[in-house]
Amino acid sequence: MPPTTDESARSTNPPPPSGGAETAKGTTPPHSGPGNREDTVWSDTDLETLHQDDQKAEKVRRMFASIARSYDLNNRVHSLWRDQAWRRFAVRQAEVREGDTVADIACGTGDLTEAFARTPAAKVIGIDFTHEMLQLADVKKERRDPGLASKITYIRGDAQRLPLADASCDVVSIAFGIRNVQEPELALAEFFRVLKPGGRLVILEFDRPRFAPIRWGNDFYAGWLMPRTATLISRDRSGAYRYLPKSVGSFMSRNELLSAIGRAGFANARARSLTLGIVACYRALRSA
Repeated sequence: MPPTTDESARSTNPPPPSGGAETAKGTTPPHSGPGNREDTVWSDTDLETLHQDDQKAEKVRRMFASIARSYDLNNRVHSLWRDQAWRRFAVRQAEVREGDTVADIACGTGDLTEAFARTPAAKVIGIDFTHEMLQLADVKKERRDPGLASKITYIRGDAQRLPLADASCDVVSIAFGIRNVQEPELALAEFFRVLKPGGRLVILEFDRPRFAPIRWGNDFYAGWLMPRTATLISRDRSGAYRYLPKSVGSFMSRNELLSAIGRAGFANARARSLTLGIVACYRALRSA
């Protein structure tokens, strides 16, 4: 399955050139526009050690800039339209209350951000470091009902250095993005910092199905079929859809990620399997 929106993995690079956060419309695009076709970002050699690559953040940003225009279509097609259901599940796990502030990290084109805006939350902040993704998120927002759109603010920023004050959020989410961060444990520490005591962390990420036949089928689909069809749809040359299965297979296991969440200071961390174990939804609380 493709790198999905809230994965707009993306949240991994250094701050914008100004040194701070920027609103989506105020950024200076590093490329000519959404869907820019870029030459190879990930070589076969790079993919063997992608999580150890000290240039991973910049490569991830360039990769998502390249596939931005076809990103939503590929998400729908290659998740068999399940990606939106996964996001709705994550929103339910967040238990959003009247007046809450939600920060959606690696928001991509804004699918999860918009899902949170449909709750009683007062404010939803979408943060991503890929300008092209935020451009598309803003276009989508402008087409929405004014009541929903007025809740949403998009900011260009980095998951490892969030442009948010301490204890300023009731919910922090990241969907299909934590494995794209240069140093996931730094991002988890940032999530803890910006959450209020009792605040909820929700993470969506791809997982390895435990039932062998499902796992084999998923390996064939995600590792062989999907990279070819998604690349055709996006006309991508960056290697984004070869990166996806490699980044999933070499990332932390479910237990390792739960342990990392605990080390960051969170309590009551748990994971729920979705769609035959292809995806996991993690939930944890910021302790007082």
